[in-house]
Amino acid sequence: MAAFLSSIYLWLKAAHLIAVIAWMAGMMYLPRLFVYHLQSEKGGEAERMFVQMQRRLLKGIINPAMVAVWVIGILMLIANPAFLSDGWFHVKFALVIAISAVHGFYAASRKKFEAGERPRTEKFWRIMNEAPFIALIVIVIMVIVKPF
Repeated sequence: MAAFLSSIYLWLKAAHLIAVIAWMAGMMYLPRLFVYHLQSEKGGEAERMFVQMQRRLLKGIINPAMVAVWVIGILMLIANPAFLSDGWFHVKFALVIAISAVHGFYAASRKKFEAGERPRTEKFWRIMNEAPFIALIVIVIMVIVKPF
């Protein structure tokens, strides 16, 4: 299996990058929707629209993209297990786990919004809007520059 995966490695890498872009786009947009949700009238039409948008974004884009990132990433590791001994990979992997945890936090928060709660503040969600991007910057540096 490793030989086959090695033969299609560049395709796996391309698919992985596409999935990462989709995942990060959604992870940066969902907290923005939470900000707009907080600004909307409680029980109003806009709030119902934001609940629907949040659900569709998470279930239609963010969740499938995250699954694709993990599955393709594992396939890439099977094809090239030497990455497991590289320091840059450890940093990248730790950040992917952290982003996955943030993903879970966003999903739980979306359910609270859907239930009529308004968890956290606008300021909190504006800050959380940046968290995946900061992690992504470090990940890109690790993967491209491989500083250690």
